[in-house]
Amino acid sequence: MVLEQAPPPGALLRAVAVYKKSKDVADVVRRCPHHERTTENNEGPAPAGHLVRVEGNNQARYLSDNNTGRHSVLVPYEPPQVGSDVTTVLFNYMCNSSCMGGMNRRPILTIITLETQEGQLLGRRSFEVRVCACPGRDRKNEEKNMRKNEEENMRKNEEENMRKNEEKNKPAPGTKRTVKEAGLPVQRPEDNKKSCPGGEEEIFTLQVRGKERFEILKKINDGLELSDLVPAADAERYRQKPTAKSTKKEKDGPGVPKKGKRLLVKEEKSDSD
Repeated sequence: MVLEQAPPPGALLRAVAVYKKSKDVADVVRRCPHHERTTENNEGPAPAGHLVRVEGNNQARYLSDNNTGRHSVLVPYEPPQVGSDVTTVLFNYMCNSSCMGGMNRRPILTIITLETQEGQLLGRRSFEVRVCACPGRDRKNEEKNMRKNEEENMRKNEEENMRKNEEKNKPAPGTKRTVKEAGLPVQRPEDNKKSCPGGEEEIFTLQVRGKERFEILKKINDGLELSDLVPAADAERYRQKPTAKSTKKEKDGPGVPKKGKRLLVKEEKSDSD
């Protein structure tokens, strides 16, 4: 708390612990039953149920509000020492935030107020407090969870943006989708046509949908390319070979023997008969 001018004589500093969440704000922040009953750290004028205590100041007074039941501690305001710009007050929290029956992992705020002896409010400041046995470990866990939450939020935002873009680019019902909207590659005729180095023939690119059609057209193209490499005379000879074999088989017939002997048909009779 920064003061623009010195407070009047007899000013007091009050510290009150309250729960941060609205659903718990009406509850009184107090110590857990276990630490409240133990004799350890229960020496001195502070009541056993008070969470916030002041260390090193014998003028501290511990009060409980008659209406709300909240616990508070009052200390006289002391001006800064010579050579210093601040006044230090040591507060000690007598329970961990994870204590069952007490704070039970509920976040709390500490409210510091500057008041006159008549109760007039001069200044107010609040800050969040978390009491733990291993601050370093808890800090690392909080930073890890924070990074994880940030990454999760970024992923959700990206998915939301992608969904919005898809809905934005989605055609209206009843409209026909063009080839470009359907995701098919479209090329202009002048882009598909390329000249050979010799300038004799042109090469065209054909877009084929489906692997089966591609394989069929590839076989046809391979056959045409092979026919261009084979001389015309050889190609004609290859075409005539199956025809010559089939003609010879038809001429010979299935019943003519190779050695010149004639087979007897069932209706025929031999010369000896």
